[in-house]
Amino acid sequence: YAGHVREAWSQAADLSARIHIVTKPRAFKVVLGAAPAMYDEIWTAGKVMYKLEQVVAPQGRLILYAPHIREVSRTWGRYIESAGYHIRDYLLAHMDRLKDIPRGVLAHLTHVRGTGSYEGGVERPDVDLVLATAIPEAVCRQINVGYMDPRRIVLADYMNQTDQGILFVDPAGEILHRLEPPHTQA
Repeated sequence: YAGHVREAWSQAADLSARIHIVTKPRAFKVVLGAAPAMYDEIWTAGKVMYKLEQVVAPQGRLILYAPHIREVSRTWGRYIESAGYHIRDYLLAHMDRLKDIPRGVLAHLTHVRGTGSYEGGVERPDVDLVLATAIPEAVCRQINVGYMDPRRIVLADYMNQTDQGILFVDPAGEILHRLEPPHTQA
């Protein structure tokens, strides 16, 4: 788009909203997001979580399916493995312990873990995040996420199951999914 900056920006934003956002009428108890091969570590595949989190029902499960992923992050993995994925308020409550972790890594931790609450020393994420990758179960536990063996997942069990509260997204991580705005009665 060209022309006056605000008008061009607005037109581009409107187009992007039509192309890059999928709206759903309701949330799903299980969402399986299949990360494409271009995401070769959780550092980048974490986009699957924050692009799909909005359509996961409270206390629902998001499965990040990527059997090709073998590591959390080549560059930042040691920090992620020492801190683990946590919601924002948990990290804020533990900043003294996390002071040596780069702020960009801390942001990544909250983006991938998603929203939730932290009260009385108890963290309650809104979404049960599960990795179905080649990352070992012990590492998944260490980084505070669930684990599923991707070899035991039958993708067909997740496809075309929206009426059962299950959403399958492939490829995942590029398109934002969100809920339709609530309809107001006049």
